[in-house]
Amino acid sequence: MSIVKRNNLVFPSLMNEIFKPDWFGGMENVAASVPAVNIKDNEKSFGLELIVPGRKKEDFNIEVDNDLLTISSELKNEEEVKEENYTRREFRFSSFKRAFTLPETIDVDAIKADYVDGVLKVELPKKEEALPKPKRLIELK
Repeated sequence: MSIVKRNNLVFPSLMNEIFKPDWFGGMENVAASVPAVNIKDNEKSFGLELIVPGRKKEDFNIEVDNDLLTISSELKNEEEVKEENYTRREFRFSSFKRAFTLPETIDVDAIKADYVDGVLKVELPKKEEALPKPKRLIELK
């Protein structure tokens, strides 16, 4: 047995056309311009992965200030084509900024980042005292 979602609107296509657009701006554009982040919790570190294709390592700015990790990027591109009877000039600008509050268990001085094939990976190693202790046997006296 499967669940079927029903749309009981009189004119569903018309209603979607009216209510779907973001008339006041902001929400659709924000969701499209901010890359999603995968956060992995490993035994010895946390890992952040952002998929940000079409950029270079120099385009990223990664800062740590008072346990706040900020990852930002700004990309500007200008192209101009001049022909006999017209000039085409195109501008492209895209930027994003993500901020993460770091827990006290992160070793801020050992944070590493790498950008390969459109994926920005940030490794946040845990402090030695935050690592899990190995199991030990306690003998009875």
